[in-house]
Amino acid sequence: MDNFTDKEVETKEMDIRSLSSSQSRAQNLPYIHKVGVLPKQNLFKEFTATVKETLFADDPLRPFKDQPRSRKFILGMQAIFPILEWGRSYSLTKFRGDLIAGLTIASLCIPQDIGYSKLANLDPQYGLYSSFVPPLIYAFMGSSRDIAIGPVAVVSLLLGTLLQNEIDPTKNVVEYRRLAFTATFFAGITQATLGFLRLGFLIDFLSHAAIVGFMGGAAITIALQQLKGFLGIKNFTKKSDIVSVMQSVWGSVHHGWNWQTIVIGATFLAFLLFAKYIGKKNKKFFWVPAIAPLISVVLSTFFVYITRAERQGVQIVRHIENGINPPSVNEIYFTGEYVLKGFRIGVVAAMIALTEATAIGRTFASMKDYQLDGNKEMVALGAMNVVGSMTSCYVATGSFSRSAVNYMSGCQTAVSNIVMSCVVFLTLEFMTPLFKYTPNAILSSIIISAVISLIDFEAAILIWKIDKFDFVACMGAFFGVIFASVEIGLLIAVSISFAKILLQVTRPRTAILGKIPRTTVYRNIQQYPDATKVPGILIVRVDSAIYFSNSNYVKERILRWLTDEEEQLKAAYQPKIKFLVVEMSPVTDIDTSGIHALEELHRSLQKRDVQLALANPGQVVIDKLHASNFANVIGENKIFLTVAEAVVTCSPISMEEGPEKRELWFSLVVASGVGVFIEVVKWNVRDPNPAPRKRHNQHSNKVVACITVTFYTL
Repeated sequence: MDNFTDKEVETKEMDIRSLSSSQSRAQNLPYIHKVGVLPKQNLFKEFTATVKETLFADDPLRPFKDQPRSRKFILGMQAIFPILEWGRSYSLTKFRGDLIAGLTIASLCIPQDIGYSKLANLDPQYGLYSSFVPPLIYAFMGSSRDIAIGPVAVVSLLLGTLLQNEIDPTKNVVEYRRLAFTATFFAGITQATLGFLRLGFLIDFLSHAAIVGFMGGAAITIALQQLKGFLGIKNFTKKSDIVSVMQSVWGSVHHGWNWQTIVIGATFLAFLLFAKYIGKKNKKFFWVPAIAPLISVVLSTFFVYITRAERQGVQIVRHIENGINPPSVNEIYFTGEYVLKGFRIGVVAAMIALTEATAIGRTFASMKDYQLDGNKEMVALGAMNVVGSMTSCYVATGSFSRSAVNYMSGCQTAVSNIVMSCVVFLTLEFMTPLFKYTPNAILSSIIISAVISLIDFEAAILIWKIDKFDFVACMGAFFGVIFASVEIGLLIAVSISFAKILLQVTRPRTAILGKIPRTTVYRNIQQYPDATKVPGILIVRVDSAIYFSNSNYVKERILRWLTDEEEQLKAAYQPKIKFLVVEMSPVTDIDTSGIHALEELHRSLQKRDVQLALANPGQVVIDKLHASNFANVIGENKIFLTVAEAVVTCSPISMEEGPEKRELWFSLVVASGVGVFIEVVKWNVRDPNPAPRKRHNQHSNKVVACITVTFYTL
């Protein structure tokens, strides 16, 4: 014993104290739960379960289970044609509501359809055709009770813009019409395919903010396009951007504007806006804005007829083909150079039409508390557009304005669409000659009053308050449509939506956690300023799955958190970090790159003398950690069920010694939920102003010691 040096004696005493504290601490530790690991599953079963959850989350085949063949056939027919299911319980009371709703939306759709066909650069009858056949098909195959089918302003403008980029609608009328039918055919094929393959989630990649901006920009573009008919301008630009339109408008001030046309348009626009105001102020008068367009058409047509205003330069419809839809199968391009062009235009129109119809259907389904099968809706919309393309129709979808009127009119089922189709049929057969003297100005006024509601200022303000990046997407789509074109605005909307997804995936949020007082809960210290950090332990939460796209960032961000924390502790003379706990509750998945990132993080921490621990990894994550052997690398005793258990277990007991510093620090659990942290630090500090020394090899050092005792709760 006498042969031991002072340094060895001191070291043995410190070892004894550390061992004693370790034994005391082990006796007071609570029971530590192990993270559950499921037995390894069959690869085929795992793959089947993943596919089922991805594509068949709603379990569509569940009603067919344990059913006889005859019943399965009936259920199959009802799945394709929902009218066979709800039609059995249809009653006279429901028909009364559907009849009123159908007549009301018919009075709204007839003048709108004539105007929307002009947006698509087609003759007026094609708008009416598209409100006759497609609603009938949808009534049999659709599952929404409230949606009203027909041409809509945004899709009509989009189709007209894209089509005229390929073919001039005035010089090549037949080829233009054929390309429109071809685009409609491929739009239907796209919609039906997405629904059949259950890929409806793809339309969700166009964010709500981008849709709000796109719809607002399209509404302004449509309204500006109507200045041609509203002002009576004959020579008008074919471009849709605001600069070109305004140049065309102001360039025609002295020789292109017709004052009689302006009076007609302004008068009835004021009437239509006043009718919408009445309907909005008092819901009982919802029918006023619904029948206002038809009243405007009747009155303006009668006024032009008795005054012969067309002789004074007022432009009128002149001619609408009489009769129902002629077949157009032979007019669709199945070969040649226009096939790919029609396919490209059809896909774009299909996605916009699906987005609008899905949003409308979900809104009213939630208001009436019934389930809407999005994939069935896509199949129904696709089928009606495929049939429509063969019966001289262009792309139809759900209309915001008509669906709202349909809902407020008391519709009960899709029979309201059948009633509307019947009214349109009667119009095509017997009443189209009456629209000969309808002025174009009234059609422009109807469209302007209809699209104004697409500009949602309240939604834009709310987006600004909630998420600034969403607001950028909204404004990007809005200004893209206004200052460039509809397709450019749509491209910007999609690009910004994808950019947001990529940004969130590649730069996930991380946070330092602290303990909420008088609890065992650990939360973000920025969100909860009262949360306290545990001495010697850094707790970091990763709020995302760890994939190849973000694994390197996650690793570097955690190390940066550690570096910042160590610098702060060093400046405050606090104990060093000995354990880094990664809270993995939000980490839903991890791939090979993520595992490699954790391995690199573990090696980096070892060099810093910091141990890595994981808290609450999910089932998928823990399975992959074991499969990659990473769980054995860090030790299964470093994987905990909760952060609280990790903190209790990892309360630091270590001793560090160096040429400039000696440090002894340890933690004891002195009572249930209470711990004491004791730190003894001794520094050898060189004196900056040493006294003169006689011998050269003497050093002028000062000894600085610090003892810290901290009580904390677990």
